[in-house]
Amino acid sequence: MGNDAQSTETTRGVDFVAVQKSPRFRDLRHRHRSFVLPVTAGALLWYFAYVLLSGYAHDFMSTPVFGSVNVAILLGFAQVATTFIITMIYVSYANRRLDPLATELREELEPRISAPVNGGDR
Repeated sequence: MGNDAQSTETTRGVDFVAVQKSPRFRDLRHRHRSFVLPVTAGALLWYFAYVLLSGYAHDFMSTPVFGSVNVAILLGFAQVATTFIITMIYVSYANRRLDPLATELREELEPRISAPVNGGDR
């Protein structure tokens, strides 16, 4: 109910624990984490800095830059721009460094996962 996971019977041909411990999978996980964790930490720091400045540095945030545009508006737009920039950088990184290795692992495992067990077909 709500779980479309394949049955254990159809996945007996693959030792997923061994796959997780394999050098290629560990490399994939390392590549992903070495990008995502620092970028996430930086984005959160940037976001919390904006929130704290908005809450506690009213004079700074209300400093006019030009016309009726103040520092808070510019930093708010920078927050939105940061989201798009991070997304574009991640997509580029994933296409170059993650997807080829993930595709290689998937192509190696898929035939073993979908192969019938004991000659039977479910």
